[in-house]
Amino acid sequence: MNPTPPLEAQDRPARLTVGVVGAGRVGPALAAALKLAGHRPVAVSGVSDASVRRAAELLPDVPLVTPAEVLARADLVLLTVPDDALADLVTGLAETGAVRPGQLLVHTSGRYGTAVLDPATRAGALPLALHPAMTFTGTSVDVQRLAGCSFGVTAPEELRMAAEALVIEMGGEPEWIAESARPLYHAALAIGANHLVTLVAQSMELLADAGVRAPDRMLGPLLGAALDNALRSGDAALTGPVARGDAGTVAAHVAELRRHSPQSVAGYLAMARTTADRALAHGLLKPELAEDLLGVLADAGNDPGTAARPAPGPAAHGTGPAAPDTPGSPDNPDGRDHDPDSPDPDHGPDTPDHGPEGGDR
Repeated sequence: MNPTPPLEAQDRPARLTVGVVGAGRVGPALAAALKLAGHRPVAVSGVSDASVRRAAELLPDVPLVTPAEVLARADLVLLTVPDDALADLVTGLAETGAVRPGQLLVHTSGRYGTAVLDPATRAGALPLALHPAMTFTGTSVDVQRLAGCSFGVTAPEELRMAAEALVIEMGGEPEWIAESARPLYHAALAIGANHLVTLVAQSMELLADAGVRAPDRMLGPLLGAALDNALRSGDAALTGPVARGDAGTVAAHVAELRRHSPQSVAGYLAMARTTADRALAHGLLKPELAEDLLGVLADAGNDPGTAARPAPGPAAHGTGPAAPDTPGSPDNPDGRDHDPDSPDPDHGPDTPDHGPEGGDR
């Protein structure tokens, strides 16, 4: 006798009706993944043209309605709006009576845990924070990328099993994050993902200025190997002139950047100081070489209007420790851009999100 074939998702009875408030890049993709697991998307809100297109592509035939109507129709509601809009949205929904007791409210912010959902929780909602550590494009490829994706999960103890089940059904791996650790967790992802995109884009621009015809092809193997080595070995994977203590090479880099890309100098110096500190702490950079190197970096940082001084000779010594880093403008960890004129704060542009994880809701 042949075994009974497994039921396809469309053949299984839907377990939860799903709604999306904010059809940015993340919400429709998560709802589409839940649909593959047998749940049933029933409503989505979004007002910008890009939101309407995303919803039509990823959630065909799902009606576009108001946020309040989304909550009226769905057992599980994904609140996928920008971090700064989330608290006001939750408060407004709770105060207008849109929240129903027993309704699962899930937000995808990396910054927040479940405390931001307190107004809805007091109205009887079941709060979950499920943050996918993935970059989203707003297209169907995002659904496949969720396979094996880690989710930063925060939930009350009694909802732990429900949170884990939802993440696993979307193809992800739950990683529990304490409420108090959410901002640090999110900052770590921003450093790793958002800043990486900036560094790679800057590197490609400089290579193009140097005459390289295909910067992406040149960087691909190098960056792939560097990322693999870093994930395997951490600081032990450091290479290059800073880790070796080649002060003369670093001075030449700074001089060239001042001539060709002065806007790149501050970032180069900040990363070089941080790299030097880590290489020194892990025994990769010799202290006698670090002194000259840090002297070059200090001079370059203290006198940004002039070229960096030549590196001292082998018998010379640096002038002191590196100057402290100059704080920059606050970083937007999620790389998000939403329509400020929209009463439903979703996102307009179709450019890919380079958030840590899918921050652009």
